Amino acid sequence: MDSIKQAIDLARATEGGARRAAVSVPDPARPGLHDPQFRQVRLSEADLEQTRIVAHGVGTPNGRYYDMLRAQVLQEMDQNSWQFLAVTSPTVACGKTVTSCNLAMSVARLPERSVLLVDMDMRKPMVANYLGLESDPGIVGVLEERRTLGSALIEASIGPSKLLVLPGEVAASTSSEWMASQTMATLLQTIKRDFRSRTVIFDLPPMLIGDDVISILPRMDAVILVTGVGTTSVADIKECQKHLKQSNLVRVVVNKVTDIADDYHAYY
Repeated sequence: MDSIKQAIDLARATEGGARRAAVSVPDPARPGLHDPQFRQVRLSEADLEQTRIVAHGVGTPNGRYYDMLRAQVLQEMDQNSWQFLAVTSPTVACGKTVTSCNLAMSVARLPERSVLLVDMDMRKPMVANYLGLESDPGIVGVLEERRTLGSALIEASIGPSKLLVLPGEVAASTSSEWMASQTMATLLQTIKRDFRSRTVIFDLPPMLIGDDVISILPRMDAVILVTGVGTTSVADIKECQKHLKQSNLVRVVVNKVTDIADDYHAYY
């Protein structure tokens, strides 16, 4: 895992030193869904950029980096016929939700691709906040059968791009129990069947705050691990590596690397 090694090297280089400030860096057939229409919402470009969602348009500042990540990840997923992509981080404040949203936006811009973004962080769901969406009802309502999947989904659009979003909710009961439940397995089977033409991106909780991620990883096809310079320690990365040995880790994203970001800007 060369990516893990690079992340460890970056984490080791910053441990014990000053912490750096963070930098801002088409429609499927719907068999089996009971609702003929998804809720439709137009997203605000200004609001998105305030929350660092920058991959909604061609040539947006920093958006090209998510396009590069998109190309690399989709190539590997296509080669292996994978559909489910999990995005997680060792701990909080690494930028996993920003990465999930930007990657979904980037995929949605491709003319022959479509994407479903699922907020599966039932401890602290943030996808709706970052996109400016109403989060009720969400995934917990579907699991508890208070809502159908179709009624909980939102078709979010900006410009010509559209993506489906299943917002998150804080689980009243233990979130890890939902992750390991047969109800969750059934929901994932439904998503795989009814949205088989879509890449499905799951924004998961941080890996080391509980057993949520460990419980759901066997049901994911591939994983992106998001780390943060000055936020993620060497010990954090090594601990995640233990849990990811049986998973298809497609990329390690390292956020908050200010000097590299400056070099890229200078190059372009």
